[in-house]
Amino acid sequence: MYQVVPGGAGGTITDVIPKQKRSKDTRPLVGAGVIGLVLVIAAVTAWCYYIASLRKAELLKTQLLDLNKDGYIIRNQGGSIVFRMDFRSGTLDLDSCSKEGELLSCGRTTDRQLNFFIETVRPKDTVQCYRVRWEELVPDIPVEHAMTYTFAHWYGGAVSAIQHWPISIHGQQPPKPFVTGDIYSNRNEFGGILESYWLSSNATAIKINNSVPFHLGWNDTEKTMSFQARYNDSPFKPNPGEAPCAELSYRVCVGLDVTSIHKYMVRRYFNKPNKVPAKVMFRHPIWSTWALHKTDIDQEKVLMYAANIRKYKFNCSHLEVDDRYTSRYGEFEFDQTKFPNASSMFQRLKSDGFLVSLWTHPFVNYDSENFHTCVERGLFVREPTGRLPAMVRWWNGVGAILDFTNPEARDWFSSQLRSLRSRYGVSSFKFDAGETNYLPWKFSTRTPIRDPSFFTRRYTEMAIPYNDRAELRSGYQSQNISCFFRPIDRDSVWGYELGLKSLIPTVLTISILGYQFILPDMIGGNAYLNRTDGNGVLPDRELYIRWLELSAFMPSMQFSIPPWAYDNEVVEIARKYTALHESIVAPRVLELAGEVLDTGDPIIRPLWWIATGDETAYKIDSQFLIGDDLMVAPVLEPGKQERDIYLPAGHWRSYKGERFDIKEPLHLTDYPVDLDEIAYFVWV
Repeated sequence: MYQVVPGGAGGTITDVIPKQKRSKDTRPLVGAGVIGLVLVIAAVTAWCYYIASLRKAELLKTQLLDLNKDGYIIRNQGGSIVFRMDFRSGTLDLDSCSKEGELLSCGRTTDRQLNFFIETVRPKDTVQCYRVRWEELVPDIPVEHAMTYTFAHWYGGAVSAIQHWPISIHGQQPPKPFVTGDIYSNRNEFGGILESYWLSSNATAIKINNSVPFHLGWNDTEKTMSFQARYNDSPFKPNPGEAPCAELSYRVCVGLDVTSIHKYMVRRYFNKPNKVPAKVMFRHPIWSTWALHKTDIDQEKVLMYAANIRKYKFNCSHLEVDDRYTSRYGEFEFDQTKFPNASSMFQRLKSDGFLVSLWTHPFVNYDSENFHTCVERGLFVREPTGRLPAMVRWWNGVGAILDFTNPEARDWFSSQLRSLRSRYGVSSFKFDAGETNYLPWKFSTRTPIRDPSFFTRRYTEMAIPYNDRAELRSGYQSQNISCFFRPIDRDSVWGYELGLKSLIPTVLTISILGYQFILPDMIGGNAYLNRTDGNGVLPDRELYIRWLELSAFMPSMQFSIPPWAYDNEVVEIARKYTALHESIVAPRVLELAGEVLDTGDPIIRPLWWIATGDETAYKIDSQFLIGDDLMVAPVLEPGKQERDIYLPAGHWRSYKGERFDIKEPLHLTDYPVDLDEIAYFVWV
């Protein structure tokens, strides 16, 4: 008890009774109150963090995409994950991220500033796209994203020496320049026809922007493909005056099925041809001197070759005189020793009904009479300082390469071709090479180019005046050149490495990349020494026949090793299939070729084109479609006169007259196919 003596605020205490001590029983109550208060504060704090995390999680979502600090995933409309990309060049600082409408952007990683965004775009009800850009602000820092490829089967990118369909990835490859290359001379490079576009069986597609200094790598342990942008240790260059700050930008699109998303991407991102080549190119075979005579060609052999074509009653769209009709590489006049009267030869061929095309290339060897002229006029690609021509080694020696970014070099080269046409009546040209691997690692051109493959594009443009019958073997953003594109030389072997089995995967890949007028190289291959199945001189007879049968169902046919080099039976089989090509295949191909101008859709199509949800169809690499209604299944194995055939659901009639009305896909096991047959089925 307290006793207080009056005195007010200023008074004095005259007597105080001592306070009693608190009871020990009240202390736990105070402690419990403090703990309770702490728990309340912690709960409120946790709730605030929870609400903030929900808001952050919502911030880092855009439609069906989820972003995190290390990458992002994309789901389809059904909620399944169809795409995953991991960031390998840094970890995003999520606190630097913001969202405005459909644009999600971030301003830094955990250790540096950058510009990063993902924008959601819905161009149509059935397609959702995501624009992605990661831009470094500090020079010489590469940007790398790693795409997981295990969610689906993938197609596209580039032709390769060992071609599979779908893409088959083996080993580990650090990112290397994604540029056109000669895969015959270097089988580990990317091929001469190439686009930075990939398509998957789960209806997802990715297109890398053309402005990116793009490098591609892969890792079969991690199951990833690496998409990298960089300027250091690279043939890519920034624009003049710009700092070498790398930017990786691309678009990922998701659709309902693989066929519809590819149709959307082709219409949106690819050039399209503006005309169809000469119809006779589709109907009648080309006859080339190359595989038969190689460089040992002369006037007498050309005339004899033409005479035999007529003797054995074959049609001919044109006769192609290949390497080496000039005395030196880089000259544009016939070697008078080998062709003593070229004008007379052309006149005779013309009177016999033959049009003639000539082989050409972008090189001028140092021993050519034109070399000094081109040096003086500055027509060559130069070394980095721009003072001297850059000397290069190619398969026919050492020389320099014409700079097709230079209008003067283009005019000079064009004038040489026009001179051949006006003097001899040359119908067209086979434009060989053009790949960027024949450029030096470091070089300079009259018009600076960021992407070395743009040189390929400039070279392919030289074919435009001759595109009715011209032939190219390299292409980059060149779909609108409107001429035939030929895969690199094939070896006379059965396998997937530049052999017979590589033809269908290669043609399907080129088709997916937007090149539809395809010349599948010479029947039987090129009969190169030590790369030929057979007697070492001619390709194996059975291989030749099976190659011939397959070629009859391609957009165009090309002979060099002639059927009469074997026996009468082979001649008869060749007549049968050139006639079949003209009567059945060419009319359908020409109809589809006209549609290509508007749609860009493939002429030669994979089976999944009409069976979009069929897992088996995604993996078939030995059958193909012409349009939607002609399915072809060649024999591609030695010693076989039967094969397994996969028929998608539908109404089919075989070449033997059999009718298949099936609601589910059908496996035909050990279907008989004689040596002089190829299995094909028509939609009824």
